[in-house]
Amino acid sequence: MADGERSGEFDYYVMALSWSPTWCALEGDARQSPQCDDAADFGWVLHGVWPQFHRGWPAYCPTVERHPSRQMTAEMADIMGTPGLAWHQWKKHGTCSGLSARAYYDLSREAYGRVTRPEVFRKLEKSVKLPARVVEEAFLKANPAFEPDMVTVTCRSGRIQEVRVCLSKDLDPVPCGQDVVRDCQMKDALLDPVR
Repeated sequence: MADGERSGEFDYYVMALSWSPTWCALEGDARQSPQCDDAADFGWVLHGVWPQFHRGWPAYCPTVERHPSRQMTAEMADIMGTPGLAWHQWKKHGTCSGLSARAYYDLSREAYGRVTRPEVFRKLEKSVKLPARVVEEAFLKANPAFEPDMVTVTCRSGRIQEVRVCLSKDLDPVPCGQDVVRDCQMKDALLDPVR
């Protein structure tokens, strides 16, 4: 990771989709996040769209672009869970995209919309334990343009945490770099149902 890199200089994007029930169980409930309210109904939320180098990634880049307004970050809560996450993602990653805040959020929404999130996970009625590769296989099946080296699943504290998809600057699927591919190898990862 490199902080303060030149904005707009990167090789591809990593789009991270977090399983909201995992984040809520590990962090969100303790913070009393509105993302974790029973009525929120979040499954795969957009954690972020991150500029990436083939090795490493830029962060907190200096930019001449204006920071997003509160309204802009609030508008992202429907796919990101909270306006606070949208603000944090702009500060850490969006500033490195070379885009304005509005263009970065528009690109993030477009990337999120281009990836089919398998419905099977939303249909869970109780917590299950499953091999992490099952989650990856479900995403590959739902997104035929993806190949195995373009998608990775991460785990945290024995749970399915995120699905990360690698995308070109035009948001086409591309192979992930070595430092992105950290496939979770768990055979009994916990996946809680949507609240």
